[in-house]
This record gives sequence, C-alpha cells and structure tokens, in this order.
Amino acid sequence: MTWRSSLSREKTNEYNECQPSRHQTLEKSHGRIETRTITVTSDIDWLRERQPWAGLASIVLVESCREIGARTERESRFYITSLPASAERIASTIRGHWGIENGLHWVMDMVFRDDEGRIRTGNAPANFATVKHMASNLLRQAPGKDSLRVKRKMAAWDDDYLAHIVSRK
Repeated sequence: MTWRSSLSREKTNEYNECQPSRHQTLEKSHGRIETRTITVTSDIDWLRERQPWAGLASIVLVESCREIGARTERESRFYITSLPASAERIASTIRGHWGIENGLHWVMDMVFRDDEGRIRTGNAPANFATVKHMASNLLRQAPGKDSLRVKRKMAAWDDDYLAHIVSRK
C-alpha cells in the first residue's frame, strides 16, 4: 500500500483510525471560487517502516474545489513533510510556496518571455533557465526604481550599464 492510498483509505473511513488536523480555506478571486481542504496526519508509523525518510513527520492531503462559472474542477495533491501535523500552518506554508513559485514564473515569462522560448533539446533548457535566473538576480540588485523589463532593455542597449550591473559588488 502506498502512502497516498493509505491516506485516501483513511479519508474513505472518515479518518476513524487516526486523528488528523484539518483546515479549510475559501478564496474568491479572478472570477473563480476555490475551496481548499487540508488534512494532515502524523499517524505514519506504517510509512516510516517502508520508507526511511529522514525527519518525516506528517503526510498531507490538499483537496481543491474550483468553481469557474458553471464548471467545477476538483483536484487532490499529496505531500510529505517534516513539519508537525498542523493543517493551518502547513496550508499557509504551501500557499506561500506557490505564491513565490507563481511569482517567479510570471516574472520569468514577462521579463524574459519564457513561454515563447523554443529551446527544447538536451541540456539547453536547463542551462538557459540558469542563465536567465542569474540575469534576473543581477537585475533585481541593480539600483533604481525601473522595472526588471526596463533594466533588461537598458542593459541590452547600453554596454556601460550592463558592465555596471554585472560588476556590482
């Protein structure tokens, strides 16, 4: 039995065999309503016996129900964590992670036009992603209140500005 199937089995049995921590959030934005139910349990001795993950403390089930107009989408995600079974804390941690992740992807797409890239073979996609992240970090550290996109264009047009950004200590 996998940890996913075990947590799903517990859910089916209404968590009779363990005492989970639960938390629910409701978010209304961007023309949709999303309800997230987070269930966390530390009753995972069976999992520790099968998988010796260092520091493993809890397993997490996040169930999302997204209503967009008349359409409803449901999704379940599973996580393992070294955090104790506090559904509210873990929910906040997961949302914070995705906020950072989504913000980074948005910046990379808006500043470097990532979605338009055609580099798809070998190590090239990973290499270009690394270079773009380095460039993004250098642009963030550059003085001034201009946007990252403007700083990028200025660096492309002005060799002295580019040298200043790259050599800045």
